[in-house]
Amino acid sequence: MFTTDRLTARLWEHSDAERAFDLYSRQEVAQWLGATPRAVESPAEVPAMIDRWRQRSTDPRYGVWALERRDTGVLVGSVLLLPLLDEGLAATGSGSGEVEVGWHLHPDSWGHGYATEAGRAALAKGFADGLPRIHAVVRPGNTRSAALCHRLGMTPLGRTTRWYGTDLDAFLATRP
Repeated sequence: MFTTDRLTARLWEHSDAERAFDLYSRQEVAQWLGATPRAVESPAEVPAMIDRWRQRSTDPRYGVWALERRDTGVLVGSVLLLPLLDEGLAATGSGSGEVEVGWHLHPDSWGHGYATEAGRAALAKGFADGLPRIHAVVRPGNTRSAALCHRLGMTPLGRTTRWYGTDLDAFLATRP
């Protein structure tokens, strides 16, 4: 999908299931994710999760990609670039054409700059693919992700309930 100096963003594989479970079963990660944050409770949930991510990655512009360290092959987490669904339209699977960038890293990979590196590369990919604007949405209290949005040069737009049916802090990057 794309690479950085230290990372490769690639499709999640079923062989990654153990690491995916280790990442998404952690409450310190899950508390910031999705409309109803919930840690994955069983390894049996992971294959369907990986299938959903792969299905959302069929258009080469978008995806939920595994982030792999190039030097060791260790998976540090996920990076995503996906169409945002407006809350009122989510049931129909439609939206306004706006796109979200996001990152989910394993706690053993926090504090190494991987999220910044992956976020910057995902934004560059989106802009190279012709996207004029890319959003990030952050749960209130997630100071690490909010700080990352600032490091990426994203403009804070304030609090919204437009996406995911909950209060979120919105950020925006525009194509240079």
